[in-house]
Amino acid sequence: MGERATVFEGATVFKGATVVDGTGADRYRADVRIADGLIAEIGAGLGGPSEVDADGLVLAPGFIDMHAHSDLALLLEPEHPAKVTQGVTCEVLGQDGLSYAPADDTTLPELRRQLAGWNGDPADFDWDWRDVAGYLDRIDRTRIAVNACYLVPHGSLRMLAMGWDDRPPTPAELDRMRQVLAQSLLHGAVGMSSGLSYTPGMYADTAELVELCTVVAAYGGFHAPHQRSYGRGALEGYAEMVEIARRSGCALHLTHATMNFDVNRGRAGEFLELVDRALADGVDLTLDSYPYLPGSTTLAALLPSWATEGGPDATLARLADPGDRERIRHAMEEQGSDGCHGVVADWSTVQVSGVRSARLAGVVGRTVAELAAERGTGGTEVFLDLLRRDELATTILQHVGHEENVRAVMRHRAHTAGSDGLLVGARPHPRAWGTFPRYLGHYGRELGVLTLEQAVARMTGRPAARLGLDRRGRIAPGYHADLVLLDPERVRDAATFEQPRLPAEGIEYVYVNGTAVVRQGRTTGARPGRALRRTDRGAQAR
Repeated sequence: MGERATVFEGATVFKGATVVDGTGADRYRADVRIADGLIAEIGAGLGGPSEVDADGLVLAPGFIDMHAHSDLALLLEPEHPAKVTQGVTCEVLGQDGLSYAPADDTTLPELRRQLAGWNGDPADFDWDWRDVAGYLDRIDRTRIAVNACYLVPHGSLRMLAMGWDDRPPTPAELDRMRQVLAQSLLHGAVGMSSGLSYTPGMYADTAELVELCTVVAAYGGFHAPHQRSYGRGALEGYAEMVEIARRSGCALHLTHATMNFDVNRGRAGEFLELVDRALADGVDLTLDSYPYLPGSTTLAALLPSWATEGGPDATLARLADPGDRERIRHAMEEQGSDGCHGVVADWSTVQVSGVRSARLAGVVGRTVAELAAERGTGGTEVFLDLLRRDELATTILQHVGHEENVRAVMRHRAHTAGSDGLLVGARPHPRAWGTFPRYLGHYGRELGVLTLEQAVARMTGRPAARLGLDRRGRIAPGYHADLVLLDPERVRDAATFEQPRLPAEGIEYVYVNGTAVVRQGRTTGARPGRALRRTDRGAQAR
């Protein structure tokens, strides 16, 4: 496939840069010249019409966000300041088994409602695609600041074939899922995601996922599961994902690989032993994580699975039924909801980060426990009423992570970086604006958990290899000029839980396909990114 027609900036030379090339090799000093969107030459004494003084600065490949939720943000705000100011030059969309393609005229409105808490739901937006090819074409027509890859969402596939039913698919329904999946992979998707604690993906059994992953393997893609539990059933959930990889022959990428909630404090070693056994047995396995303790999702995700069968309207009807509300209360407070990862809800850890209804703006930043105490009611009653009043669109932070687990996972040899950042809401998780500089600054320079070379490899060369990207993720002649120039002594995340949209510090220049999207720490407004479609030669631009 040929490159899409692009106007490149003229040749630029980064003079005297400290090159960290994305392979994990030791840094070295060199001049690096880029031209026509590519890295043209690396050496000493290079010159060109435009020169950037890189003395004392680190030149690295552009960072790759292995778990992004920018599916609409890239189309609504294509300059994408949240990510380019971190040095991100490529994102992987279609995560957690839910996104907007493939779809049809029935499922697209349902997906819009379900995903409103993740991505918003603009009323005046032109939803002019239904399949993966159409979505990727829309990205290219929009002209975006970063490159983007796409995973086929299993939940969207399942919805298209069989609706919201909690049952195994019929042979005909499974055939349709396989056919649409194969078509989507031919359209350029890099693999399949699944969301096994979200409806309707959570209704799939292991056998269904093996069948679909066999298709993914045939096209050279990978499976990126949000597995069934990150709480009480975390290890069993990870083991199931490894078993699916073994039986299907499909490469496996464990997304937001965490061990959360009190039941998993200090247990990252058990998870990593499982990973190491799989790698030793030949399973093609990688993982990603975010460098923070709290997680982030929708409030509705905590509901027990039976309460969400049938889709949003059926869910809202149950929230109004006294008998169903009591069943939900029992699951949340006594039994442990599967939506809450098998643990009893601790409402003091559930903090509202965003609402769709302006009438509810006052609850943002408050925990469910605080709201319950203020109103003199139980936490589950507040939970159910918020869901009803905000029509399931409320987003939350869950303060359930453990520092020792976070550090253990990021040290692992299969680790890559992913933000899992939601970009909507009044106070979203700061990981959407801070993940990559936080790896470099807090966990690298300040704590020494990772060396600079290790951190960069996890954010560049290693994810590029998993994605099968064509000549990306390294600094080498002939590679695409996706580059970050940063100050290793200043780089840090500035975004906080109180001010989550502050851009990173110390990111001086960012180039995407040879064009500067950040120059001297400021966004340029340039939009040289594109959809990177997987072909039999790897993921590359069309």
